[in-house]
Amino acid sequence: MTELADVFHRYGPQYRAKYGDKMLPSHRQVMRDIERCRTPALGGHVYECPACGESHYLYHSCRNRHCPKCQNDKAQQWLEKQQDLLLPVPYFLLTFTLPSELREMARSHQKLVYHLLFRTSADAMQRLASDERFVGGQLGMIGVLHTWGRNLSYHPHVHYLVPGGGWAADDSWHPSRANFLLPVKALSRIFRAKFRDALRRSAPDCFADVLAKVWKEEWVVHSKPVGNGLGAVKYLAPYVFRVAISNNRILKLDHDKVTFRYRASDTGKLKTCVLPAEEFIRRFLQHVLPKGFVKVRYYGFFSSGSRKRLAALRHQLDGLPVDQSPLPDVSDTDTLTTDDPASNVVVHCPSCGQVMLRGAVIPPRERSPPERCE
Repeated sequence: MTELADVFHRYGPQYRAKYGDKMLPSHRQVMRDIERCRTPALGGHVYECPACGESHYLYHSCRNRHCPKCQNDKAQQWLEKQQDLLLPVPYFLLTFTLPSELREMARSHQKLVYHLLFRTSADAMQRLASDERFVGGQLGMIGVLHTWGRNLSYHPHVHYLVPGGGWAADDSWHPSRANFLLPVKALSRIFRAKFRDALRRSAPDCFADVLAKVWKEEWVVHSKPVGNGLGAVKYLAPYVFRVAISNNRILKLDHDKVTFRYRASDTGKLKTCVLPAEEFIRRFLQHVLPKGFVKVRYYGFFSSGSRKRLAALRHQLDGLPVDQSPLPDVSDTDTLTTDDPASNVVVHCPSCGQVMLRGAVIPPRERSPPERCE
């Protein structure tokens, strides 16, 4: 099976030679980590079979958050932690997307634009939710940044998981309508205005480069019901820990081109995309987040400072009926893999099937004799 690491191994050196002076340090680090992930370069352990004496080598993971091999355990841990946040009410998924005219600026000023995208979209929801005609209280929101389209195109947007209702100033719960949270047309206009004003204050030079028509066109905001709390969190989890492309989507690497599959958003059908290796690497790297950037954020009564209040709210709501409507199809979710096979899995002997015992430590090294690994 062709992997992302294979593309980097074969074409990474010439890519770095061509663009090295323009590459961000974070991009260089991601390529280096993925190339070394689960190889002798990072070290690992030797496993021995007590029955037949077979030896097996497993190497450490790079644990880079952009590596397609290194996120499964974290996803499960995140899911478990969300149990304390769940409310027995219907949930909604809202998505805020930057217009195409702002994507080049976003790509060049990622930390600034992503931060403004989070802040202004959350503020827009809270402002509209305070209106008694819709919710009449404070929302709780879990936001996740997502930057790619299914063919690796650059498409920055934020998904929010939001309970259907708000906490009013008198500590009462104001439920939303069953299949409606906020009017998206009004929400998109408030979002647009808040982003415009925040960009003008924070980065006047960037603001000056934006075409005036951007502030007059309609911005895209989607809202849809996604069932109960537990199901909704499971629905959101893949967005938290998936990377721009998984290894099982890469079909082949030949003639200096990468072929991968994706599911068309309009028809739901599987399609293939063929890109020159250089373009494939460029598309992948544009989704590498700035160092230290937090891609999952909590707002309103889900914020870290409101957890006691949230616990009281959950107790207050206990026993309310919950919407059990089915979730949207998520069959295109990327497969998540084991975080570190050298220390976290039970290894069975490839010859006789017996459980193998972990033995000697393999120290990190750049070169080693050919060894069997996974």
